Amino acid sequence: MRNSTFLVAVFIFACLVAPLSAHGQKQLAKSPQILSSKTVYFEDRTGVDAVGAAALAQLKKWGRFQIVRDKKLADLIFLLSADPYNGGYIIFASGQTGTVDSGGHVQEDRVPNFNRQAPVRDAYLTVIDPKTGQNLWSDSHVWGGLLTGKNSVGERLVKKLEKQIGR
Repeated sequence: MRNSTFLVAVFIFACLVAPLSAHGQKQLAKSPQILSSKTVYFEDRTGVDAVGAAALAQLKKWGRFQIVRDKKLADLIFLLSADPYNGGYIIFASGQTGTVDSGGHVQEDRVPNFNRQAPVRDAYLTVIDPKTGQNLWSDSHVWGGLLTGKNSVGERLVKKLEKQIGR
């Protein structure tokens, strides 16, 4: 009897905590900086032109932001990639790879990673502050599939952001 009461309590706790964590992610997309921004620079680092084109088409269809061709003119950067955002990616003169965080700190990869695009399991859309490099919002979606379409991942990520921000 005590075990069943304990299991019920754990179940109720889990049901209460799960919506709270999902709510936290939605709040992140409603940051004042994202909501007040007017212009975005879209960068496709997926390596698949069709995925980037579909995401850009969805972004234009949404119409919430003006898309600019120069990062310096953008309030936000929308980065579509096959890897989670870690700041800037670099390759040293020696051939070693690494990342640069928003504070300018360089971190070398222990093992050089020359092919960051394979194997692709998820695609990531990250909203970045162009002045600081700070990740303001990010989400991922499984790449491809028979039912979802192999090049729809970028479009789906833009729709997720649109759903959280609204018009």
